[in-house]
Amino acid sequence: MEISSKNALLLGSFCLTFFLSVCNAQLLEGIYCGRENCYDVLNVTRDSTGSEVRRMYRRLAKKTHPDLFRDEEQKKEAEEKFKLLANAYEILRDDEARKDYDYMLDNPSEYYSHYYRYYRRRMAPKVDVRLVLIVTISVISIIQYYSLWQRYDSAIKYFMTVPKYRIKAMEIAAEQQRQEEVNGVKNGKPKSRNRVSKAELKEEQERKIRQIIEEKMDIKGAYAKPKISDVLWVQLIILPYTLTKYVYWYSSWIWRFTIMRQPYGDDEKFYLIRKYMKVGQWQFDGLDDHEKQSYLDMELWIKENFDEWKAEQEEEMKAKLAESARHKSYRRYMKNHGPGRMTFED
Repeated sequence: MEISSKNALLLGSFCLTFFLSVCNAQLLEGIYCGRENCYDVLNVTRDSTGSEVRRMYRRLAKKTHPDLFRDEEQKKEAEEKFKLLANAYEILRDDEARKDYDYMLDNPSEYYSHYYRYYRRRMAPKVDVRLVLIVTISVISIIQYYSLWQRYDSAIKYFMTVPKYRIKAMEIAAEQQRQEEVNGVKNGKPKSRNRVSKAELKEEQERKIRQIIEEKMDIKGAYAKPKISDVLWVQLIILPYTLTKYVYWYSSWIWRFTIMRQPYGDDEKFYLIRKYMKVGQWQFDGLDDHEKQSYLDMELWIKENFDEWKAEQEEEMKAKLAESARHKSYRRYMKNHGPGRMTFED
């Protein structure tokens, strides 16, 4: 009889411990209200509406606000209660967060799932993804357009320093000035000869040279004058048109040159040459017209001719490197010391 009583006592203790662990299993540390039940913190039930939750939170917040207490210990205790109260309110006032919390109460065994749901919502961006996308594309477009203008400006400044283009621009500017003076005399309005400093004359001359170069020079390639159609925003807007145009062009290519065996035009020949050279459209457009014409004369749109031309170019490059004094010095160093001996001191 005594043994059975001990067994019954142990069984009762085990059942009580198991019951308490099951009851607390649905309340996890580190998420939501911790070991406290958010509904109990606000003195509401799972059936309470959002307005009831707000009303109860305001009532309890007035009672537990830390500013109501002067004693440091009471104030510190009130701060902890007020934080717990505010946290419970933030969870229960949001429909999605409250839904996740109710799911945790109903499914206490899914530990990892509860942590994932909680931190996914906490770490998720509060801003609309569409707004983030719009702002990102806009920033990229602004930077891209500014970069294109910087390239164009650097190209213009470079051509202003090249003697051939600068002298030509100065001749055109002088001719324009003479023409303006002649027109002024004919119209009875001679040009005023106010005293101008050398710095102002220099600045005016540079401005005219730049203006003439911008008007006369047809800069192509990556340094061409920017167009609004080059911006990412515009490219995305006209993307359907671009795709449709490409599909039509590709279908037309197959029909004309693969099926019908029509001869290539200059544009098609340039396309094949650029494809074999593996260069972009901007880079190919930046080549001189004389150089492009030489490619046509050599019939480089034919793959065999292009391969032969490329091999010749590589041989010429090797010959030039072999004759280069710097390259000879480098080869001599590599032969004597090897790559493993190279240091910054060398």
